[in-house]
Amino acid sequence: MSTSTASGDGGQPGARDDGHRPDPHRWRALWVTLVAGFMSLLDVTIVAVALPTIQRELHASPAQVQWVVSGYALSFALALVTAGRLGDALDRRRIFLFALSGFVLFSAACGAAPSITLLVVARLAQGLAAGFMAPQNSALIQQMFRGAERGRAFGFFGATVGVSSAVGPLAGGAILALASGPQGWRWIFYVNVPIGILAVLLGRRLLPRTKRSGRGHVDVPGILLLGLGVLTLMYPLVQAESGGLGGLWWLFLVGAALLAAFVRWQRRLVARDTQPLLDPRLFTTVRGYAVGAGVGTLYFIGFSGVWLVFALFYQHGLGFSPLRSGLAVTPFAVGSACAAVIAGRLVDRFGRLLTVCGLSGVILGLGGTALLLRLAPLDTAPWLAAPVLFLGGLGSGCVVSPNITMTLRDVPVRMAGAAGGALQTGQRLGAAVGTAALPGLFYVVLGHGHDYRGALVTALSAGLVGMAASLALATYDWLHDRRAQSSRGACPDEVAHSPVHARHS
Repeated sequence: MSTSTASGDGGQPGARDDGHRPDPHRWRALWVTLVAGFMSLLDVTIVAVALPTIQRELHASPAQVQWVVSGYALSFALALVTAGRLGDALDRRRIFLFALSGFVLFSAACGAAPSITLLVVARLAQGLAAGFMAPQNSALIQQMFRGAERGRAFGFFGATVGVSSAVGPLAGGAILALASGPQGWRWIFYVNVPIGILAVLLGRRLLPRTKRSGRGHVDVPGILLLGLGVLTLMYPLVQAESGGLGGLWWLFLVGAALLAAFVRWQRRLVARDTQPLLDPRLFTTVRGYAVGAGVGTLYFIGFSGVWLVFALFYQHGLGFSPLRSGLAVTPFAVGSACAAVIAGRLVDRFGRLLTVCGLSGVILGLGGTALLLRLAPLDTAPWLAAPVLFLGGLGSGCVVSPNITMTLRDVPVRMAGAAGGALQTGQRLGAAVGTAALPGLFYVVLGHGHDYRGALVTALSAGLVGMAASLALATYDWLHDRRAQSSRGACPDEVAHSPVHARHS
């Protein structure tokens, strides 16, 4: 097994790494992928503010309209690992452009849907296209960038991931305010069309092709086992508001058994020297991958449900409009965007310590916001909370971006798509847990006394538990790296994930 340094080129843009020659269009190509990625992730949350209008205009039941959000998230998660493996084996550029074209087409279909049934079908197809597109983003970064440039590129990618979730309610509220009238909700989907068409045209010119792998085997049994496993784990979660957790709890056991069978099958393929769908050696030999995947999954459990809870509190508890509700949480998105870009450049210097500090900042920011909204006068509490939310956003920017960088940067390029898909699958599963559990707790507390403040604090506290678990794992990894460096005689203040770590290929 050969090894090379994690950076491989000492951070020099023009240096060679495994024969790598920098693509002259790489930075412009990056922005094409980031715009497409932003659209696909934004569509996870942007629709939430329009659900009441969609339900009224299409005469839908609460369970039907919930599938407009949940169906997208479900099909998104189902596609990720398979799409990443196909990109590794075939051509990431081709799959990215095909998926982006599908995303644009199905966005238009969502906007034009005359009934709730056709809207849900279009959303499922749109989520599938987004799931095929997403792992190509991180894989193309692996392919196009090396060394310090890769850290910067992942910084922008991390900012896109973090900000797209936080800014969704604001973007949805702004579109509904501008496109007034009963059909205004359709523009939440139509807005993707011109942006997506432009991204397709630019992508055809700028994105690099992938050299076909000599081992292009596609693991069909693995695809089926993983797909069914993810489906059975997520289905009760997306049906949570319709009693899915109580009536379908047994599917969690089925899902766990299917994923265990998937792991055994992947190990068998590795033993036969056959290319698996998701190589288990990613978790055992690639430094930082297993820990990073765990940190990301736990963080998204707490992070994703927070925005639905804030929307419920501001819109139902305080009577805010969707736009005003989105503006109230904008400081978090601004702080996250600013910090993520900077953190991408600092990750080589501070490593896992950056994630530890970021998680601490998020916990302090959201915890402080919960206390202010609980104790301060209601007419001033949202504005007093703004600087504290900004602090939480700064922390979030130091979590998502550095964690993605540290998790993926030592992954061999030939496995980049599958690795990125698996990382995002964990995040989507975490997000599904958070978006089911936190609003559920909010409604439970609200039903026992109509106390919106108490419901908010309870739900946010549950989210903070997930973030605290992520902090504990990140802290363990940071301390482990410090001990390892001390045993090698390195300065204890040096970073854990500096270029001294080897990449296993």
